[in-house]
Amino acid sequence: MSDKGWERDVQQKRRFGMSRILDVFLDSPLSGIAPWILLSVAGSPGHYEGAIAIAFGFALLVLWAGSRRGDRLHSLTVFGVVFFAVLLVVRVVVGAGVESWLSTWTGEMSNIALTVFAVTTLLVRRPFTLSYAKDTTPEEFWDQPGFIRINYVVSAVWAAAFAFSAVFGFIGIAVLHDGDNFWTGWILQLGATFFAVAFTDVYPDYVGAKLDREAGLSTDPLPSLLPIVDWIPMYVLIAGVIGWAIDEIPDWLAITLIAVGVVGSAAARRFAPANGKKS
Repeated sequence: MSDKGWERDVQQKRRFGMSRILDVFLDSPLSGIAPWILLSVAGSPGHYEGAIAIAFGFALLVLWAGSRRGDRLHSLTVFGVVFFAVLLVVRVVVGAGVESWLSTWTGEMSNIALTVFAVTTLLVRRPFTLSYAKDTTPEEFWDQPGFIRINYVVSAVWAAAFAFSAVFGFIGIAVLHDGDNFWTGWILQLGATFFAVAFTDVYPDYVGAKLDREAGLSTDPLPSLLPIVDWIPMYVLIAGVIGWAIDEIPDWLAITLIAVGVVGSAAARRFAPANGKKS
């Protein structure tokens, strides 16, 4: 059996409809990140206790859904449960006096905590994406250098995305004095997350196919790496539209972003290899 498609090889766990969507979600690090995103979206002054409770509950739900499927514990999900539980206890014990502080710093604390978590898993040689990969990969591949190397790289990309968000979150709070800044608090941080998601989806299949070719097991063209970045023009366009609609950016910048997004999206479609392949 070849190494191609390591991250997709366990087809018996794939079903149709909503069950398939749930499988894809739980097989991705995005399931562990989702509660943190939910906290940043739901958290607003006067609502932080509820937002933390929602994030905590969602993390528990992800943990339960994974256990029902027979998945191994994902360290990212467990870390999230512990982190949100601590935040909830702090909010309940300290009371409303901490609300303003939480509304300002919870997002930044989350980014720093995720960065430290991801880097720590690399330092202890247990990259956190490894458990997700093992859920969808036959056990005979787990000790292969290529499989392990893929997860080091993917986990490192997530660590970089978390660190990127932490840096710009700090700039928004400490330099711009605006923790909810359109760019530093939302657009740049979400962009880093989308990049990590796209990289996680594309890179393992690319490396697996490349190793197959090098080993003489396949002559198929390599999957394209373009999907790692081809979403960026549309993201720029959407940022321009939203920023314009909520009056967060000047008209000239909004028009420029929309134009760049339209041209970039057309270029991405123009240069996209047929069937997502390249030779």
